[in-house]
Amino acid sequence: MLEYIKGKIVELTPASVIVDCNGLGYLINISLNTFTTLQGKDQCKVYVYEAIREDAYILFGFSTKQERELFLQLITVSGVGANTARMILSSLGVPELEQAIVDGNASLLKSVKGIGLKTAQRIIVDLKDKIKTAIPSSASMLLTNQEEREEAISALVTLGFTQSASQKAIDAILHDNPESTVQQIIKAALRIL
Repeated sequence: MLEYIKGKIVELTPASVIVDCNGLGYLINISLNTFTTLQGKDQCKVYVYEAIREDAYILFGFSTKQERELFLQLITVSGVGANTARMILSSLGVPELEQAIVDGNASLLKSVKGIGLKTAQRIIVDLKDKIKTAIPSSASMLLTNQEEREEAISALVTLGFTQSASQKAIDAILHDNPESTVQQIIKAALRIL
């Protein structure tokens, strides 16, 4: 099994990346979060999941091991295939998705295209305990930064950015820099948005 593919980015779209690794070009399906991470880079290291079926051999790639782990947990849920899991990870950042599952926020999960109420509830029931025990750091980090997060989101919405885009940018910033002040979060978000 492949752990990761490292090489030169030949082509990058919001749905896929082609990575040249020693003369072999790998077509890897990616989430929007991974796309955002890879934008503007010449080289990349993408953690992969191989989906081997009777009629296809498909690679899914992730910028972090944490995103791949969450993807692997999502595809264990009945009714959630690889493409649906990728859609969920494209719509919600890893910390935001983990928090939604831990909090039992079915309405947030239902906001993802292709996810109905039953599937959202099934994701919560199947993964709630796994997320709490396996990855408590992101959830607790979000709770610690909740006040700064809300203030920064409010400021960005006031500046004319959408609520969802603001939340996604701020969650990414807090994931990488959990000690950021409100001003630092807003400045970093303005560079992203």
